[in-house]
Parts: sequence; structure tokens; C-alpha cells
Amino acid sequence: MQKQEEQAGKKTLLVFNCHEAWVYQLGALGYDLDIIIGLKGRYKPTWDAQIRPVPPNSRLLTLPEAQQSPTSYYCIITHNITDLLDVKHRPEPQLTVIHLPIEARLVEEKSNVEPEKMKETLHKYLKLVGGHAVAVSMLRGKSWDFTEDIVPFGSDPDDYLPYSGEIASGLRISNFIQMRKQFLLWDLHEKAFDGIPVRIVGHNPGMPGVAVSESWEHLKKMLQSHRFYIHTADPRLEDGYNMAMGEAMAAGMPVLGNRHPTSPIKHGLSGFLSDDPDALRKYAGILLGDRDLAAKMGQQARKTAVERFSMSKFKESFLQSIETARRKWESREVNP
Repeated sequence: MQKQEEQAGKKTLLVFNCHEAWVYQLGALGYDLDIIIGLKGRYKPTWDAQIRPVPPNSRLLTLPEAQQSPTSYYCIITHNITDLLDVKHRPEPQLTVIHLPIEARLVEEKSNVEPEKMKETLHKYLKLVGGHAVAVSMLRGKSWDFTEDIVPFGSDPDDYLPYSGEIASGLRISNFIQMRKQFLLWDLHEKAFDGIPVRIVGHNPGMPGVAVSESWEHLKKMLQSHRFYIHTADPRLEDGYNMAMGEAMAAGMPVLGNRHPTSPIKHGLSGFLSDDPDALRKYAGILLGDRDLAAKMGQQARKTAVERFSMSKFKESFLQSIETARRKWESREVNP
């Protein structure tokens, strides 16, 4: 591993930009990064600096530039079948990251393809070209039948400002809520927090008063200053946590949510969990009225984030995933 890391700075990864927050983590790996922007279906044609700054040792390029690049990439990181097909002629190892359960992927892409057909296609293609799949959680890996390699996101508590909780308001960070209501248990959210001050942050066209953060620094200030964080999710379709929630925990925020089997929150210790909207509203009121309690619970959430979502664990695990992709590439069935 040490030798691998010593050489990492001399090598370059080609990365499709799926979401700035996730791609930003790759800056911790020690490789140079060529990040593909201007992809179809993205809400912005370039890197969204309101979410994260461009990672260090990175350059931005278009898909045609990446397809024709003379760089010999150490590994290509993709996020769906379309990405894989876009680089099918490149002669480098390919790793695809499973970010969403297959049902959520079909909704996001507005696809009418049968889930089993999409799953079968991805499995066959990766086997053919010697590609490797890594899932960001077991739920997502099981959805696609890829459970060999699970690498959760990482968050570094030192990246965040000391929690103050001075603003008596909840906070929730989520994009495109209108098309993901079922996955986010949005009915529960609305019933539980009706009349409770809650700030929603993200790209959500059509939701009045909702906007994305101005910058990464602005987002960190919101995580520092708001009283508690909210995460609700349907256990059949989503994990009991996501990157935004992990960041909130790392920043020292207590979390309110539903009783999800994969939630890292311990009820009454690092937050409050309930499937009853009236109970969630009561817990929100308790935290809004007791800033000291929110700070104490937030410290427990921060400890959990250190244990569950360590950036060092992400780095070690994802470096291993890249090496697995390289080994599979060497034994591929066909050349591109």
C-alpha cells in the first residue's frame, strides 16, 4: 500500500462527474484527476463550484477531449452504463460506482427499461470488458447484485466549523426532491415538520424559497449554525443515511429521521428517530428549545461519523477497488 501511495501522484484517473460532493473525495487518493464535465442530463454544463471546489491536482475536460486524450489513465471511474459505453474504446481499466438502487436509477433517468434487464446488461458488459463495480452501500449493491466491494463515502470532521446551533431551525440538503418524494418519505417529512422552521438546500426547481448553497464555505456555515439535520428515507429504496447526513454528523449536528434499519443514529443519544410525524415534531421542538442538548447529541453524532465514515477508510478501500479493477482488466475477455 505504501509503495502504491508513493506512486499515486504520478498517475491519473479519468472520472465522470456524477456529483461534485462524491467526486471531491477522490482528491484524497493522491492521484491526478481528469474530470469529465458537460455531460448530458446534468443540471449544469460545468463543475458546480457551489457544491465543492475543484479537487486539487485536477483538470476539467469534455467527453470528446477525454475520449481522444493521449493520457494513459491508471483507471477510468464511471457511474452508469452510459458512461461505460462512452469510454468503450479507451484501453484502460474501468471501474463503475453504484450510487443508487436500481429503482431510483430508473426514476432518475426516466427509463422504461425493466430493472432485471438493466441489471443483466451491466453484469454482462462488465464481465466482457473486465470491468469492476463498487457500491457505496450494501443496500445499493444488493439492488444490482454487486456485493463484492462496498465502499461508503468518507467525511473528515476537521473539514467543518465548530458546531454552534445558533439558528433555531432544522436543515435538510437534497436535490430534485419533487421527483424523489417516494424515496425520501417526503409525506412523513412534510407532516412531521409542518410549522417547524426548516431550511431546505439544493437544486429543486419549483420549490419556492429553496436554493443551493453559495459555496462549500457557505454550506459549512449552514451545517455549523443550524440546530439539527433531517433525513427520512424509505428503507426499501434508500439508505438510512447519505453523504449530506454524514457531513452534518461530522459537523456535530444531531439528526432527526425515521426508524430506518441502516440509520447510524442512536435514538436519544445522537438524534431522534420515529415513524410517527407527531413524535418527530415533538423531538424537533425539544431541540429547538434546548441548544445545549442539541450540542451534546451532535457530539455523539460526530463520534459516529468518525467511526462509520472515516476518510482514511474511504481512501484505503477505494485504492483497493482501483487495484481490483486493474486486475480484472488484465483478464478481460475482449479488448475494446
